[in-house]
Amino acid sequence: MRTARLLGLTGLFMCMLTLSGCGSQVADLRIQNDLQQKRIGELTSELDAKTIELEQLKRQLTSASGTRSAEMEVLQSEIAALREDIELKKQLIASMQAQLLTTGAQLPVELTTKLEELANKYDMISYDNERGVLKFESDLTFEPGSDQVKGSAVTAVKSLCTVLNSEEATGFDVIVAGHTDDMPVSKPETRLKHPTNWHLSAHRGISVLDLMIADGVVPNRLSVRGFGEYRPLEPNKPDKKGNAKNRRVEIFIVAKGM
Repeated sequence: MRTARLLGLTGLFMCMLTLSGCGSQVADLRIQNDLQQKRIGELTSELDAKTIELEQLKRQLTSASGTRSAEMEVLQSEIAALREDIELKKQLIASMQAQLLTTGAQLPVELTTKLEELANKYDMISYDNERGVLKFESDLTFEPGSDQVKGSAVTAVKSLCTVLNSEEATGFDVIVAGHTDDMPVSKPETRLKHPTNWHLSAHRGISVLDLMIADGVVPNRLSVRGFGEYRPLEPNKPDKKGNAKNRRVEIFIVAKGM
């Protein structure tokens, strides 16, 4: 029942994103994105609460070790149900976030060609021409736990800015989206600046945005989003051991006003 309800919500929002008329498409999408973003915020709050509840139950289970088996079974059942609920919420958030970032206009062939050439030039960059998305691998772009862009990545971002400032690209806006895996921020000195993966992903996006502005991309074309660990490309390793493929910064090239 829970799965059907969550998938139904996803389908509702996807339908909303396809019903707007061509003449007012960007305005309609912006309104729908705002509604969807609000729902994403609600789901994220629910997810955080469920995660805290799960950790509490796991501690209770550890403390109950050696007690009556019936009590252990109840705790284990509650933990399994919570884990299922958390995973479903993560999947729904990821699906809704992806839908927010795939509503841009079709990119011109000339621009697509330039982006493909850029990705072929730098090992740290890959390009998805169906979505108009460039992906920077974070392990090659940043030091662990840092939002300081490495020198080699600075060069790659500068090359991207040359493309973004070209005639073919100036009619599009740019969304910089930061992602992490599920490894928690552990070092005390790192937590002072990046208390959570949400902060780290957003701060990395801002660092890339700052480089773009310094290289002449007009600020009103740019925005930043931080997804933390909640939009993985692949499953993370058990016990919050992470996955390097989930640590990345994505550049979305979208219609103006998105």
